[in-house]
Amino acid sequence: MQSTPDFSQLMKLAQSPAGKQLLAMLQASGGNTLQNAVKKASDGNYDEAKAMLSSLLNNPQAQALLKQLEDQT
Repeated sequence: MQSTPDFSQLMKLAQSPAGKQLLAMLQASGGNTLQNAVKKASDGNYDEAKAMLSSLLNNPQAQALLKQLEDQT
């Protein structure tokens, strides 16, 4: 069973410069996919959400932004 992410921490990451860049990038390259993945995650289907976003997050720029976010936690 996966634990529920801390919403306040997620909001802090999403509002950081790297988070904003990553969200903008995801929206530009697949806004519908992003919305569907957010819905899956909010329903607790984290693996499905991750699978939906994996192709969008495999580019080098997204990887660099994810690394920045990881370093902030």
